[in-house]
Amino acid sequence: MTITVVGVGLISGSFALAMKEKGFAKKVIGVSRTEASLQKALELGIIDEALPLAEAVKQSDLIYVAIPVDVTIPIMKQIMDLVNDKQVVADAGSTKYALCRSLEDHPMRKRFVATHPMWGTEYSGPEAAVKGAFEGRACVICDKEKSDTDAVTLVENIYKALGMHIVYMDSESHDTHAAYVSHISHITSFALANTVLEKEREEDAIFELAGGGFESTVRLAKSNPAMWAPIFMQNRENVLDVLNEHISQLRKFKASLEKENLEYLTELMENANKIKRILK
Repeated sequence: MTITVVGVGLISGSFALAMKEKGFAKKVIGVSRTEASLQKALELGIIDEALPLAEAVKQSDLIYVAIPVDVTIPIMKQIMDLVNDKQVVADAGSTKYALCRSLEDHPMRKRFVATHPMWGTEYSGPEAAVKGAFEGRACVICDKEKSDTDAVTLVENIYKALGMHIVYMDSESHDTHAAYVSHISHITSFALANTVLEKEREEDAIFELAGGGFESTVRLAKSNPAMWAPIFMQNRENVLDVLNEHISQLRKFKASLEKENLEYLTELMENANKIKRILK
């Protein structure tokens, strides 16, 4: 099949490479606002051709959208106005409810499958694309019943062939859960990096003393703000809810230290250890 990737960065680039490797894609067309990104994607063999959106959609069996969530809705509306009932559109955005709600009355809504492959790194751009990216990861498909069966089946088969297991969820629940398992991790990492940069003025000291624990904790602070700021804003209510709980937990640790309460401090950490039952 001919596939168009809208956006040629980390997720879409890795998706395009996987589609070629697994034999799904006869041709991959790239669409991007940035000419430099398209040229780099061509050089790296991620895409075979670069075209304007309307021309790309016209030639494609599958259109895969992986761009910042603040521009996904207007671009998706343009795409849905162009597709026919034989084409399939899927997205890879980290928020789902606002997008699904914006398309719910579109006459071609059933050709759209809302997905969120739960994988990513702190890197961005075509150079960040890697082979085997999705292997062993989860992919959420949202509001499955609002999409045509053949469209969902195609998307399911693709993700399964890429080594992913499928989780089904309504879009509103997805955004709530994503705030807890993904969005809070990123915002905490950004905040911790700012804390260290504010207090530790000597960057050489950070470099010399930073151990594996620190590096893994702040790794996500290297993520692209152009992608993550819109995610936080679009999922603002859920992120605020999680942040309030996180701040409450931090206050408990602060109080135990202020009061020199070793027993309470140990209790907090032992309770946190229960996460081992979920993450092994």
